[in-house]
Amino acid sequence: MRNKFYLAIAFIILLSACGSYEEFKNSATANYSDAKMQKFAKYMIQGKQLYTTHCSNCHQDKGEGLGKLFPPLANSDYMLENIPRTICGIKNGIKGEIKVNGKTYNQAMPALSRLTNLEIAEISTYVYNSWGNEKGMVEIETVEKVLSNCSN
Repeated sequence: MRNKFYLAIAFIILLSACGSYEEFKNSATANYSDAKMQKFAKYMIQGKQLYTTHCSNCHQDKGEGLGKLFPPLANSDYMLENIPRTICGIKNGIKGEIKVNGKTYNQAMPALSRLTNLEIAEISTYVYNSWGNEKGMVEIETVEKVLSNCSN
């Protein structure tokens, strides 16, 4: 009897955790179906872990960048105006001068060529929906199409 009680409690906790996507909702995701919202939440969770591992050392935990060395991703005009350029930059790196929010940066960004297309979609979804950015989900199909057209 006691085991059934604990099993019931665990089941209730699991159900309540699975249905809550409020923390991930924004203006771009307001009309997502439950299934798409679940996928979006998964991308956000995985994307945050990947971002922490591969990106936060330079771009920082809150996407604010690092002084004059590494540009911000939070409210970054450079990033927000061109999603394909960002996807290509993640996979192939970025070299040369770029201008972000009126400031010039000339520190190379290393290629993350070992990342899978899914991982790039997850990181992209995370950065495009964090720190005030609200662009919605970057689908793996989008990443695949964009990467087939990258100039690098």
